[in-house]
Amino acid sequence: MKSKLLLLTVLTLSACSQHPTQISEIPSDQSSKFLIDPQAIPKPGKVITNDHWSHYTQDAASHYGVDPKLVSAIISVESGGNPKVVSHSNAIGLMQIKASTAGRAVYQATGRRGQPTGHELKDPAKNIQIGTAYLKLLQENELSGIKNPVTLRYATIVSYANGAGALMRIFSSSRERAIAKINRMTPEQFISYVQREHPAAQAPRYLRKVTEAYQDS
Repeated sequence: MKSKLLLLTVLTLSACSQHPTQISEIPSDQSSKFLIDPQAIPKPGKVITNDHWSHYTQDAASHYGVDPKLVSAIISVESGGNPKVVSHSNAIGLMQIKASTAGRAVYQATGRRGQPTGHELKDPAKNIQIGTAYLKLLQENELSGIKNPVTLRYATIVSYANGAGALMRIFSSSRERAIAKINRMTPEQFISYVQREHPAAQAPRYLRKVTEAYQDS
């Protein structure tokens, strides 16, 4: 699995080095969101509070190299810990994943066809695995090159909810120029810029909520 992710990253970075990259994005609203072998995922029990799914969060975060506090904060804001919740836009489960966008993108990243079922996305273990994999996709592809780890976390949060392409375009139509502009900013300047320039009013509010949940975790 890690080798597949590494190959995906190498191919992406290789393409970026050969041509000026125009902004594109993994599907969003979230937008979009790798799945490990389903046989390797433990069967979940009853999930009620963060303590019940924390071992899934830790396992997924360790597997993909993602901050577990970020995963937990997104779960808190997205679903309040309800693994069965379904939004009006058909985002499902703890990390509110859309099967046709997030789920499909993660499946494609690991060479799988199709997309996860609604039943799978209501499984806390699988939902967290897919959502965490999507965070890794964002960080190693569209957001690759952001140097400050706090700014990268902020950019990941905004991209998770509203798409990396939409975020990059407020800085430049070229991904390289957008990344360079972001790298000239402090994390505080990045937040202010998103508040002023992002076309989705939800974006800065979502960033604030997840950041607060992150700091409280």
